[in-house]
Amino acid sequence: MGRHIGPVCRLCRREGLKLFLKGTRCDTPKCAVERREGVPGMHQFRRGKASEYSIRLREKQKVKRYYGVFERQFRKYFDLASRRPGNTGDALMALLERRLDNVVTRLGFATSRPQARQMITHGHITINGRKLDIPSYLVRPGDQIQVKDREHSRKLAASNLSAEGMPPVPEWLDRSGTEPPEGRVSRLPGTQDISLPVTPQLIVELLSR
Repeated sequence: MGRHIGPVCRLCRREGLKLFLKGTRCDTPKCAVERREGVPGMHQFRRGKASEYSIRLREKQKVKRYYGVFERQFRKYFDLASRRPGNTGDALMALLERRLDNVVTRLGFATSRPQARQMITHGHITINGRKLDIPSYLVRPGDQIQVKDREHSRKLAASNLSAEGMPPVPEWLDRSGTEPPEGRVSRLPGTQDISLPVTPQLIVELLSR
């Protein structure tokens, strides 16, 4: 599994919005997007108007960095979405939203998607009572996501659930207050459940060239 090992605050500054790559820290005054203006690098204040290609590229980069996927995997999601009936852009965002690392984050068991990926690969999360260490697993309606019933896993999830600034659980997921914490996928996510401000149609236009 590939991962970004550089400074992640530069990614948020480049896109000009909070991607919440550091979890609840992004809602504090330490957030680099609010403290420093412009994109990272020496020539941050560039002249000229962004081209049509640049606008579409930035939309794609926002989604890739928000969900933590690289180009090859993102192309696979797009190919899968293009074969589904309906709007390709909406299908693409729904697929990304169904990733297990995203679901663990949305349930509040992790404060960020990078942390959720680490929890999954380290065996802290189970699906339908069975251990699963694949962050890209696509959840389905009826799936039960549970923190593993051991002391270290329970403490880790409890500290994240009690963190300040955690967003509410989306409507397509249900979180129960049992010990250990548990969540359930009640339905597939829709366009109204996407929290990232992005225009999927621009991504479709870019990748359909």
